[in-house]
Amino acid sequence: MPSSLAGSASISINGKSVAITPGELLIAVINRSETELPHVCYHPQLDSIQTCDTCMVEIDGKLVRACGTKAMTGMKVTTESSRAVAAQHEAFDRILGNHMLYCTVCDNNNGNCTVHQTTAMLKVEHQSIPYKPKPYEKDMSNPFYRYDPDQCILCGRCVQACQNVQVNETLSIGWELDHPRVLWDGGKPINESSCVSCGHCVTVCPCNALMEKNMLGKAGYFTNLPASALEQMIDVVKGIEPEMGYGAILQVSEIESAMRHNRVKQTKTVCTYCGVGCSYDVWTLENGADPNDRHILKIEPLHGAANGISTCVKGKFGWEYVNSPDRLTKPLIRERHAEGDRFREATWDEALNLIATKFSEIKREHGPDALAFISSSKCTNEESYLMQKLARAVIGTNNMDNCSRYCQAPATTGLWRTVGYGGDSGSITDIEAAGLVLIVGSNTAESHPVLATRVKQSHKLRGQKLVVVDLREHEMAHRADLFIRPNPGTDLLWLSAITRYILDNGLAHTEFLKQWVNGTDTYWKSLEPFTMEMASERCGISVETLTQLARMIVEADGVCVLWAMGVTQHSMGSDTSTAISNMLLVTGNYMRPGAGSYPLRGHNNVQGASDHGAMPNFYTGYQKVEDAEVRGKFERAWGVTLPPKPGLDNHQMIGAIHEGTLKCMYLFGEEMSLVDSNANVVADALAKLDFFVMQEVFFSETCRFADVILPASPSLEKEGTFTSTERRIQRLYKVFEPLGESRPDWCIITDIANRLGAKWSYPSPKEIYDEIAALTPLMAGVTYERLEGYKTLQWPVAEDGSDQPLLFTKQFNFPDGKARLYPLQWNEPTDQPDAEYDLHLNNGRLLEHFHEGNMTYRTEGIREKTPCAFVEVSPSLAQARGIESGSWVQLTSRYGQVKVQAVVTDRVYGNQLYMPMNSLQNLDEAVNKLTSSHTDSVTHTPAYKETSVHMQVLTSRGDRSVKNPLPPTNPRFGHPTPQNGVEVERKWKRADYRMPGESQLVQIQTQSK
Repeated sequence: MPSSLAGSASISINGKSVAITPGELLIAVINRSETELPHVCYHPQLDSIQTCDTCMVEIDGKLVRACGTKAMTGMKVTTESSRAVAAQHEAFDRILGNHMLYCTVCDNNNGNCTVHQTTAMLKVEHQSIPYKPKPYEKDMSNPFYRYDPDQCILCGRCVQACQNVQVNETLSIGWELDHPRVLWDGGKPINESSCVSCGHCVTVCPCNALMEKNMLGKAGYFTNLPASALEQMIDVVKGIEPEMGYGAILQVSEIESAMRHNRVKQTKTVCTYCGVGCSYDVWTLENGADPNDRHILKIEPLHGAANGISTCVKGKFGWEYVNSPDRLTKPLIRERHAEGDRFREATWDEALNLIATKFSEIKREHGPDALAFISSSKCTNEESYLMQKLARAVIGTNNMDNCSRYCQAPATTGLWRTVGYGGDSGSITDIEAAGLVLIVGSNTAESHPVLATRVKQSHKLRGQKLVVVDLREHEMAHRADLFIRPNPGTDLLWLSAITRYILDNGLAHTEFLKQWVNGTDTYWKSLEPFTMEMASERCGISVETLTQLARMIVEADGVCVLWAMGVTQHSMGSDTSTAISNMLLVTGNYMRPGAGSYPLRGHNNVQGASDHGAMPNFYTGYQKVEDAEVRGKFERAWGVTLPPKPGLDNHQMIGAIHEGTLKCMYLFGEEMSLVDSNANVVADALAKLDFFVMQEVFFSETCRFADVILPASPSLEKEGTFTSTERRIQRLYKVFEPLGESRPDWCIITDIANRLGAKWSYPSPKEIYDEIAALTPLMAGVTYERLEGYKTLQWPVAEDGSDQPLLFTKQFNFPDGKARLYPLQWNEPTDQPDAEYDLHLNNGRLLEHFHEGNMTYRTEGIREKTPCAFVEVSPSLAQARGIESGSWVQLTSRYGQVKVQAVVTDRVYGNQLYMPMNSLQNLDEAVNKLTSSHTDSVTHTPAYKETSVHMQVLTSRGDRSVKNPLPPTNPRFGHPTPQNGVEVERKWKRADYRMPGESQLVQIQTQSK
């Protein structure tokens, strides 16, 4: 019994007193008390479903469903009375009427099939209601999973997960059909529906009705037999059941299930896509006869602190790239020839020796600052740490950065200015609990889909208010209580104006400001120019709407602000981020659960790369390189003299290459030539380098410029830690051995350092993190033991291992413990439209793909759903320019041009366009060929979102050769069917339904006890 429940209210279960929290589900109490009770539809991460009726118990002489009953003090619950047991058996017999037990030859016979386990628990020997097949075909249309109506028990778990956890609202059950079944968009084939292939439904299915296609014919010893042979074996099982009973049959299947544990391995990992930090088990097939068989059976989420049962299409199914034939497996060295350069395979010794020689030569001839190092936000904390240690301790330069410069550095700066820590002020659970969520410049449902599900749940089920401020009407905007479309680049204005309105009208949290915030008077004075009228005129938002938003913020019980690249990738990204934090301070939305600032990190480890020193001005934990005391600590630990001045960031590096002062670059795990702004200028710079080392999983576009390419291992082939957007540090474990001659990045960096005389010795990433913790107060208590399995820590972590899921509970991170309001000024956005470049081009992520698509395009099913890039055009602009979906257009900016197909959609408005980043299939569609070199003045983050273009239509209206670049199977063309969960009341209204135990009970034979 949890200590928190000791001495609290209690109930009686079979005569035993059990403590409860009043109002919790009775079935949760029963399970916690280790009382055996059958249940099929109940899942601890789903709401009460009440479809299967197998959890019937008796309370004060009345039969009730334990999953639909709240535990109340003084209850006397009996799970073992004759009436309860009979009702449980009757209910489960009905389930078996919908499901054929052929466990031994079923791919789902892995010890976790709820139907199998319940059959064994109830000791069912025979079923009274015979199994009857349903008049429906298997739905094999989705590229990742299939639905078998004949095996579906209609428990509704999948529907509940889709409607109320993922909240995509695609699935329902046709309770009124003669033969009820699960429906997609009311009856469409899966692949023609709004299904986003998130996998929630497959994860929670308690049997084999929904299964990953990768499992089929692979998981069991007999499941890869031809269909005719399988059918004959099933017929044999059903033929002997009347005489032998299920007991003997299940014994055979359990033996076969146990055998599977010898070849099916489950390994915990952390998702390698966005920054939410989903974790799950990877099921792989270990074939001793073939060590090259690296088959991934499935991804199983359940225990992850951030995600639980949740995944998105990328995390659940986007892993084919790991085994792609495109993988780099040997080092490559450029050879220059008169007829053209080419790469040849090389040994590791040859490649490493060449790198060491060139690095040494360039350092000797031009000094250490002629070299630069860029770490990867896709790789581990330990690898970023070693990369910055290589730059500083071995080469002697602070020219060190990572891709947070492209997205999140302005948010970090805004928070450093105001509250002292550059990270989320709480956890995803705080976002769920907020009274109001304000999303600014974030397409959360596509960029951070699992986090978005938590907002969608709270908004749909718990009355949370949702406000979205964005240029596009994406999914979260469509769901919002209030959707505001400001003019591009004007977020600072309306944020400052509503903050002034709150202060002017006596709506600020004055007690909070007096106790916890400095600079109120100076800040209030700086707000004088930001009137509601000025903001209304410049932002294109009515004063009434601005006032409504201000009032909603003040009246809400806790406000969480979520923002991302729509804020940070502007020339005033740092100041706009600061304005968000200022507003939260004025309204007292820090230092409490369900409130605070949440800059959503885009990559899986963009937070961790910066946390662990991959920046030009900070060592690990944001310890300044200019601080002599800090620098001395690292010098003593590393046994070297360290450079005292900050180095170049990645934007400055490009300028230094063009200026001729930067000669050499070592880059790993980043597609810099495509993802950096003004890609043409970046490519020209990379081509000018005297020596360029790339470390990659694939031969990327950036590899074209390299002199040496080193084959690296992706996350499934190594160990280490990632840090999510929640500041949550998590371990990942090695699933496969590295493919070919590829190596984990930490091994490669260590090899290079040692070729340069470093004498590093790290047996594993654990020892690397031990060194990090010893040098870093922010992570002082982080150990691999404290991160074992699914355990996590959210920095700051004290030496005793205590962490801070919610920041600022006692003070802000400044010497006096108080936050600081930071005065701001307004500057006009760069690169504004004019008569020639008359359209505003926005850009961002897409649900199916990650960034340019180096990983996701190598998953066939994802490629089928979203095969290429496109540009979104509003209906009004399409009408004016003669454009239809599929029309080819040429976009020309002041910096470059691209050719791309149009998609006409009301997601965009007026003279605004939107392009996603996925461009791997056609590099002529890379959006960053259009963006500029303008940056945020503080962080040098490119102003990606400030781009004006001219559009030339290349295809005439009515051209029959034109096809929409989004295929009809893309979920954006589906039609969801929202409802409140499984709607079990419709089942209860059926003429053929009765509650178990209400009438003559069906007799079910069981083994004698």
